[in-house]
Amino acid sequence: IAMAATRSVMRAVRVFEFGGPEVLKLQSDMLVPVPKENQVLIKVHACGVNPVETYIRSGTYARKPALPYTPGSDVAGVIESVGEHVTAFKKGDRVFTLETLSGGYAEYAVAAASRVFPLPDKLDFRQGAAIGVPYFTAYRALFQKGCAKAGESVLVHGASGGVGLAACQIARACGLKVLGTAGTEEGMNVILRNGAHQAFNHRDLNYTERIKECTGPEGVDIIIEMLSNVNLDADLQLLSRAGRVMVVGCRGRIEINPRDTMSKESSIIGVSLFLATEEERRECATAVLDGIEAGWLKPVVGLEYPLEKVAKAHEDIICSSGARGKMVLLL
Repeated sequence: IAMAATRSVMRAVRVFEFGGPEVLKLQSDMLVPVPKENQVLIKVHACGVNPVETYIRSGTYARKPALPYTPGSDVAGVIESVGEHVTAFKKGDRVFTLETLSGGYAEYAVAAASRVFPLPDKLDFRQGAAIGVPYFTAYRALFQKGCAKAGESVLVHGASGGVGLAACQIARACGLKVLGTAGTEEGMNVILRNGAHQAFNHRDLNYTERIKECTGPEGVDIIIEMLSNVNLDADLQLLSRAGRVMVVGCRGRIEINPRDTMSKESSIIGVSLFLATEEERRECATAVLDGIEAGWLKPVVGLEYPLEKVAKAHEDIICSSGARGKMVLLL
């Protein structure tokens, strides 16, 4: 009886109030959730950390979960049990998720079966935790919102993080000319190994001039922008006629001259995976699973943290000097 009782509780990170990384509290007595109809329970081996989770935690994001909550959506692990009417998965299956219902920063997580996908043996759990939000967001930015076509050029501005590397791999596989920026030599090498034809250091004073030399007077067709509050004004100068900036990340305000969009009939388009329709999510999933099968989708794992160091992970993902892949929590 004692053993059964210990199995019913788990460690999980809880947020009781919005604020800095210190509001992330590791609890060791959380009840293991039970999957309901069309849901599965996953024994979590790794969970991705996304910048958006820090914005939600701080209370500054448009979507605010009810308190208390457990953050985390990109889980990889093994099916522990399934709810009624679930036929696609069984206990013991290796899986990754796009989102969870109970929160991924935990030893067990419940997810809707429709948001869970098989994890091939060729990828480990750390890589599985680096697929969901980054690759679905990158595909949505490039094709569903950016209308990218083979032969066009794309600049991934901040390419060495999870979404940036996903965008480089997808764009390269789909026949685009890929340029990427990073803040360190190591970051530049990572993006060159993962699909970028050319890399630029966005800490160099004249790096935008070098990008212009590379693209010529035509400019770049699409920019995938991870830090629009810093780069948007400069992005508009780099675009081709009818070029588009896809705003994937932003941490504040910026002043631009709207005339810069008129001179080239360029577009600034916001990207939010949360607003994707069910049909759009299925399209993303098909592209991602095809990429895994074909072998070009290879998630790059960066910094790794145990669950106890979750506050440090949230601090580092915003303040570190340069990303080198997807940040993950290991359980």
